[in-house]
Amino acid sequence: MTISQPPPFHLTERDHFVLSLTDEQFKPHDWEDLKSIIARNDLGALIRRPSDLRRYIAWTTNIKAKYGSITNFVCQERLGWQHLNNHSLAPNPNLNSISNSNPTPTSSSSTSDSKPIFAYKSPIPFADPDDYKILRNDWPYGVEPGISHLVIWLRTPIDVDEEGYITEESRALIQRFVDTTFVERLAGEGFKDAEKHVLWFKNWTGLQSVRSLEHVHVLLKDVSEKLIFEWTGELRDGERLLN
Repeated sequence: MTISQPPPFHLTERDHFVLSLTDEQFKPHDWEDLKSIIARNDLGALIRRPSDLRRYIAWTTNIKAKYGSITNFVCQERLGWQHLNNHSLAPNPNLNSISNSNPTPTSSSSTSDSKPIFAYKSPIPFADPDDYKILRNDWPYGVEPGISHLVIWLRTPIDVDEEGYITEESRALIQRFVDTTFVERLAGEGFKDAEKHVLWFKNWTGLQSVRSLEHVHVLLKDVSEKLIFEWTGELRDGERLLN
């Protein structure tokens, strides 16, 4: 991206402020700060390191030029999912088995706002493991060491209200999945007060960088790479799993 090119997404005043800083001047989010931001639903306060934000802007520009959208990139390269309403995407070898067993598309509103339609096995989010995938966040926020950032990607839509915020029923569904998948697993590893090591949030619609693909963010504190690998099947770049 050159100086004359517009950014690939809207930059807020906070973004412009971050871009005026060096990494040395930047104060990363600590766990208490993250808890406070999520509790008051001030998700726009979550920011990346200056160098990461600059790289993210350049990366987004290149990805949109190559794939047409971030959604297309995530579906093709990260998830291996194909839109049922976009046949230009790379085929998913597992999709036929899903499609041939009475696939259920997303809600009708998905078509009206250009969201992709996916085949899913259950209309209830998180009910079927084939309908979601947990991955590392490729572009995590600027957090202190020891904090990991994962994303749960879903085929199944999560209900939101007219303003784009999750409903109470959706919140309960997400909390139940987070407790079962992450909190109980940490407790089984001997974590005391395991729930205090897990945070989650779902950006309201206006804040989502991948608006047309359902996803929930999960933050983990002091969790080993072995467990991260267990959930995601992914290692950090340049690392190998130690037993």
